[in-house]
Amino acid sequence: MTTHQEQPQPRALVVDDERQMRDIVTFALETQGFTTVEASDAEQAWTAFERESFDAIILDVMLPRASGIALCRRIRTVSKVPIILLTAKGEAADRVAGLEAGADDYVVKPFHPRELALRAMSVARRYREAPAGSRIVNGDLVIDPRTLTVLRAGTRVPLSQSEFHLLMALASRLDEEVGWGLLLQEVWGTDLMLGGRDMVKTAVYRLRGKLGDSSAAPHYIQSVRGRGYRMPRLPAP
Repeated sequence: MTTHQEQPQPRALVVDDERQMRDIVTFALETQGFTTVEASDAEQAWTAFERESFDAIILDVMLPRASGIALCRRIRTVSKVPIILLTAKGEAADRVAGLEAGADDYVVKPFHPRELALRAMSVARRYREAPAGSRIVNGDLVIDPRTLTVLRAGTRVPLSQSEFHLLMALASRLDEEVGWGLLLQEVWGTDLMLGGRDMVKTAVYRLRGKLGDSSAAPHYIQSVRGRGYRMPRLPAP
């Protein structure tokens, strides 16, 4: 008999500086089965995005300080999570700019809350059902190249693009020694050069720090003296 593991509820991040609008959107999303997290500005939203994993983001274009379009562009540097923009009627320039920044869809205010929720569910479903590809699970680490995200013990680890690619270069070769030159080529697109080893050492130091790893007794990234690094195959937690 085949059993099917039930997927957790989809999660949505709702970003709008107007409390009433957030209430309307979150109620509509929760009615469709989402769990929601709210943010009133771009910095709050980015903090929530770094801390948790989402299946959809509902993002108002007009935010105080940093705009929704700027936040969309920032998110797109590290993730492919679906983003739906909320735009004012008649602001065609905002819609074009948002799509150019990487948004998946937009809804013009005023809108029907249920229509927005159904659109969010549609993009979230496609996102969740997309092939996992070469997702790597090693111990309590989950590394997903499709979304450019890393989870450690279920908590998102915020990494730069170079840090993510460095981690992937090691995690895709579990228990194998990975030399300086190969890391430089795969992560930075350059051959071994003067100062290259120091560049790799500095990047590994930062990456270990973000993973909560210790240089003295590393758990995730082990040094291979004079040659490079290795990520050991770790047991499931």
